[in-house]
Amino acid sequence: MMNNTKKIVSAFDFSSPALSISECKIGHINSTYFVDCAHDRYVIQKIKKEVFKDPPAIMANLVGVTDHIRAKLAADGGDVQNGALQFVKSGEHYYHIDDNGEYWRAYRFIDGICYESCDTPALFTRVGTAFGNFQNQLSDYDISTLYEAIPNFHNTAKRYEAFEAAVAADICGRAKECAAEIAFIRARRKDCSFIVDGLASGAFPLRVTHNDTKPNNVIIDKKTGVGLCVIDLDTVMPGSLLYDFGDAIRFGASSAREDETDLDKVYVRAEMFDAYTKGFVKSLSDSITKEELRALPEGARILTLEQGMRFLTDHLQGDTYFRIHREGHNLERTRTQLKLVADMEKKHSVLQGLVAQYY
Repeated sequence: MMNNTKKIVSAFDFSSPALSISECKIGHINSTYFVDCAHDRYVIQKIKKEVFKDPPAIMANLVGVTDHIRAKLAADGGDVQNGALQFVKSGEHYYHIDDNGEYWRAYRFIDGICYESCDTPALFTRVGTAFGNFQNQLSDYDISTLYEAIPNFHNTAKRYEAFEAAVAADICGRAKECAAEIAFIRARRKDCSFIVDGLASGAFPLRVTHNDTKPNNVIIDKKTGVGLCVIDLDTVMPGSLLYDFGDAIRFGASSAREDETDLDKVYVRAEMFDAYTKGFVKSLSDSITKEELRALPEGARILTLEQGMRFLTDHLQGDTYFRIHREGHNLERTRTQLKLVADMEKKHSVLQGLVAQYY
């Protein structure tokens, strides 16, 4: 870490002076470090301005959302200490600007386990329960106060436009090798506006959404196995419940890695779909609408298609967004996503039947 570590740490109002500082090497965007004090452990992070253009607005989102959740926990007799992140002030603000103009934040460390993937339906149910609780706790949050961290992040129709622009430009001369994938996506062009049209018409309510619902963004209690807290809140912004459900299924219900090259190994696991749906829907209680409930399988398909488009767009543009580890890596990722889409379409009636038990 940079030489002014102690200066950054001392800018925050921790409970006692720092005894040690260590780097957390997990994560792809923000630089993260642990700060051990006499009685507490904290996390400090440098907010990556290249991704999150307005750090003060991001922090206003995070503090507002977590304060709201803690108020709900306090009213319900929940775990206020561990049920939501607790950010630490630096003077009057919940962020500190260092001598290089970089933004830093700090929050209290919550002890638990974050799983990179779910190997059992039971664990995936717990993850679904945690994200459903997150949605439910924020169902009455004033969305008008939220800053849109990454505009059009899950606007699949806009993602399609970017995809077509990349195909037309073909700056790397790669479109010919992707003809089958391009045709697959184009055949589903009309589907891309399904969620955004539902939001525009009011069929789907505008909600506070997390937008990165991977298992490792839930802290699980080591003793009870229950989800304690949802973390990594930088992409919290207005959106559809279908975004959060769909992205979780895309990642967690897949039978294979995101870059599996043997497509025969890639399919949607119905038992994992069922497990996540069970936890997610039950914890939402009455706040989920019938229209949203019926649309859950379609939400999963659309979000998977969207991710496939994003991978292919990046491949066509020369791999400038997603980190790759070999030539053609983004094309491999594209193919796994599109195989999942095809399998979801094949199993549509099965997935719809699993959701129907909650109508």
